[in-house]
Amino acid sequence: MTIIPEIKSFATDLTAIRRDLHAHPEIGFEEVRTAGIVAEALEAYGFDEVHTGIGGTGVVGILRGTGGEGRTIGLRADMDALPMDELTNLPYRSTNAGRFHGCGHDGHTTMLLGAARYLAAKRDFKGTITFVFQPAEEGLGGARAMIADRLFERFPCDEIYGIHNMPDLELGQVAVFPGKAMAGASFFDIHIKARGSHAAMPHNSKDAIVISMALAQSLQTIVSRNVEPLKPAVLSITRMNAGSAYNVIPEEAHLAGTIRFFHDEVGELVRRRLREITAGVASSFDCQIDVDIREIFSVLDNDPASTNALRQAAVDVVGAAGVITEPRPTMGSEDFADMLKAVPGAYCWVGHGGTVPLHNPGFILDDEILPIGASLLARVAEMRLAG
Repeated sequence: MTIIPEIKSFATDLTAIRRDLHAHPEIGFEEVRTAGIVAEALEAYGFDEVHTGIGGTGVVGILRGTGGEGRTIGLRADMDALPMDELTNLPYRSTNAGRFHGCGHDGHTTMLLGAARYLAAKRDFKGTITFVFQPAEEGLGGARAMIADRLFERFPCDEIYGIHNMPDLELGQVAVFPGKAMAGASFFDIHIKARGSHAAMPHNSKDAIVISMALAQSLQTIVSRNVEPLKPAVLSITRMNAGSAYNVIPEEAHLAGTIRFFHDEVGELVRRRLREITAGVASSFDCQIDVDIREIFSVLDNDPASTNALRQAAVDVVGAAGVITEPRPTMGSEDFADMLKAVPGAYCWVGHGGTVPLHNPGFILDDEILPIGASLLARVAEMRLAG
C-alpha cells in the first residue's frame, strides 16, 4: 500500500476531525456545524474560492493548480448523518440524541478534507479541482438540491469522483467497476381510510388492518409476476402502523416502503402496478386508499473511462492485488447517481474490515481508512490533471 506520505504525516489530524464530526452528527439539510468546519478548513488550506449554502448546506471549494489552465475534476463527499441512535459506547460517540453517523459520512467528509489539505499545499497539477461537500444524501435529495442550485453551471466539471466506505471489504481493498453499480429507488406511503368499530362487532367495520394485510401480500406479487427475472427489482414494505387499543378495530392504517431497480422501465412498471393493485384493493374492500410514490434515487451508472481512471488511481494507492474490478452491483442506492447523470464520473468502495454493517446502531468506522481514502481522491485528481 502506498499512502501519499504527506497525507500519512497528518493522519492523526484526520482522525481528530473525523471523531469530532462523529460526536456532533447532523442530519440532512441541518449540517450547519459540519459545513462550517469544512468551509473554515478550506479557507485555512488556502483555497482560491470557498462557497457555502449550495443546495441548502452544501460547500464547494475551488483549487487551481500551478500548471495553468486545463480541465476540471470534481471530488465529492457526503456530510449528513442518519436519524437514529448510536449504540457503540465509543468515547467520541454521538452527543446528539437520534443522530448518528451510522453510514460513515463523517469519514467521507474527512477523507475529502485530507485530499484538500494535501492538494492545496502541493498544487502540482494543470487545471482545477472542485471539491463538493454534499448535504442530505440519506434519501432527502441533497445531490438534486445542489444540482438545482446550478452546481455544475456555476462550477463546471469535466469529470467527478466519489467514494464510500465498505465494512464488507478488507482494509485497503477498493471495489470499482463500470456500468450500473447501485440501484435506483423510490419510496412510497399508502394511507388506508376505512371504517372503525368495536372489536367484538367486526361486521360493522371495514377493517383497515385486514385491508392492509391483503394489500401487503398482493404487492409482493409485483416483482415475482410482473418483472422480467433477468432485470432485478425489489419491493419492500418497511412500515405498518394501525390501531391503538385491544378492543378497537381501527379505521385507518399506513404502509410504507421502498422500490429498488436497475432499469428505469422496471421502476416505472413497479410503480404503475403498485398504483393499480392498490386501486383494485380499495374497490374490493369499498374503502379509500391514497398512494404517494416519490422517485428518490437514480440508478448509479459508472462511466467506463472514468472508472478506469479511478481504478488506476486505486492501483497506485493500494496495489493491483487490492483492487476488485469484478462487477458487484448492489440494490443499495446513492444520490451521487444524480451527479453522474449530469457529469461523467465514477464511484468506488473502500474497505475497512468492519464487523458491523452500515446503518446499524453499532456501526464503527476504522480510522485507518482515512489516509487511504484521502490518498485515493487526491491521486485520481492528480493523475487526471497531470501537466
